[in-house]
Amino acid sequence: MIKLIATDMDGTLLNEQDKINEEFFHVLNELREKNILFTAASGRQYYNLLNKFSKAKDDILYVAENGSYVIFRGEELYSSVIDKTVVKSLLDLGRQIEDCELIICGKKSAYVEKNHKKFIEEVERYYLKYEIVDSLDHVDDDILKVTLCDFKGALENSNKIFKASYGDTLQITVSGKIWLDVINKDVNKGTAIKLLQEKFNIKPEETMVFGDYFNDIEMFKSAYYSYAMANAPEEVKKHSRFIAESNRDNGVLKVIKDKIL
Repeated sequence: MIKLIATDMDGTLLNEQDKINEEFFHVLNELREKNILFTAASGRQYYNLLNKFSKAKDDILYVAENGSYVIFRGEELYSSVIDKTVVKSLLDLGRQIEDCELIICGKKSAYVEKNHKKFIEEVERYYLKYEIVDSLDHVDDDILKVTLCDFKGALENSNKIFKASYGDTLQITVSGKIWLDVINKDVNKGTAIKLLQEKFNIKPEETMVFGDYFNDIEMFKSAYYSYAMANAPEEVKKHSRFIAESNRDNGVLKVIKDKIL
């Protein structure tokens, strides 16, 4: 019997218009009646996720910032804050990479230095709360994640540079075509799901997860019922046990209705 469902957002639960299908909220009510916990597990900011699920915000567990921030009903269950000296060194490296912009993601807000249109449009897709500051070096917040918006393509560009310097000491994850996330070592969506499993006494065999990108691979390992989306890269699909229809075809909802409801 499934007791916990966790899903990624972009390319997974959200459609190509960045929206949640309205049917989801009816499905969520049915899951709640069965005492099944539902988790949004994303690289997105907590406040962005909270806004996406505003119709049922207290019925959702939030695994935000790729697993470094876990919240339920306004209570912090877990966070992993990056040391400020490490943040400074990450910023120094990121500033050397051509066509990359930096975001630092704190508990209170996200922060950026640049204000050009192309970059801010990308920021606003994932960060409901953000501030434009004179210098990221002087931000006063607990930093959960350093993110690069890499317009050259994260996998082949900034990922290689950051892994060469920090691959042994930090978690470097390609979370989208132009997104690279840096968080503390051994922190990811999978460790966050395991934390929830321990807290609520749920086994991997009672857990179902959905994802479509490289930052979902560790989450697949936390659950027996691991689903990669049909639109996922082939390398990502290799790590899941099952395949769901694409996000544009409401694959997450179809699996939940077919297998659980």
